[in-house]
Amino acid sequence: MRVCVDSNSTSPTVTHVIRGGNEVDAVTSLGDEVFVLHCPTEQEIEVYDASTFTLQRYITVPLLSYGSYGLAACPHNNCLYASDWNNDSVHRVELTRGNAVMEWSVASCPVGLSVNSEHNLLVVSEDERKLQIFTTHGTLLQDIELQGNIEALHHAVHLATGQFLVSHNGSLHGVCLVGVDGAVVRSYGGREGSQLTQMSYPAGLAVDREGRVLVADRFNSRLLVIDESLTSAHEMSVCVDGGLKRPMSLWYDQSRRRLYISEENGGRVIVIDNLKDFATKAVTAP
Repeated sequence: MRVCVDSNSTSPTVTHVIRGGNEVDAVTSLGDEVFVLHCPTEQEIEVYDASTFTLQRYITVPLLSYGSYGLAACPHNNCLYASDWNNDSVHRVELTRGNAVMEWSVASCPVGLSVNSEHNLLVVSEDERKLQIFTTHGTLLQDIELQGNIEALHHAVHLATGQFLVSHNGSLHGVCLVGVDGAVVRSYGGREGSQLTQMSYPAGLAVDREGRVLVADRFNSRLLVIDESLTSAHEMSVCVDGGLKRPMSLWYDQSRRRLYISEENGGRVIVIDNLKDFATKAVTAP
């Protein structure tokens, strides 16, 4: 497959591919900067220009281990967060004042991170099946343990309703809607597989303005779009050299209509522009 690049197109188009060589565990952006976290690189986060995609600098995060699977940026607090799976902690990087870093403990094996509408940090615990919400300086606000047979959580998004969308890959592989009490309201997926009704180690999540859920279906090397009611899905194919190679994390910058996809196997960050929502079924050149 070819890389579809057309910056003048008004259709969803792959406009750039950041090549790193190593596994890319997480990507996010804030303003004119894109932040990329590679494995097994320790203690460093790469910073790229959001227009030219050239490497600008590195942010050093002391004590950040190679087991870091989540990045999130908060424009309100002008900071960056990184999860630390090996040390059961979260690192907060101030994006002014010399990139000052602070760290606090969270539930064991933290993975995906996201920032909610109240500018608080949502942390997913893979091992303890917990969703934890913290203030920007680490005060615990909510501690929710998932009920039922949902295991091995990976990522979560806090919805305006107060509920959560959660990806998981234990005995069941899928995405579920979870209430504030940790009870599963409804879910999509089931036993591991490659049909449209199945997933294999789903990872990153993103939600558009219409409530559609984009899922990085990691071991199936594809993106799935699930409708707001979690009842049906379609694949969003991405025209890129060699196809997707185990997509890991997703970051949807709605202000730019831009989607970032990090790859576990391909070692790339794929950038898609002109993506108004997730209704599209193919990202190709016009």
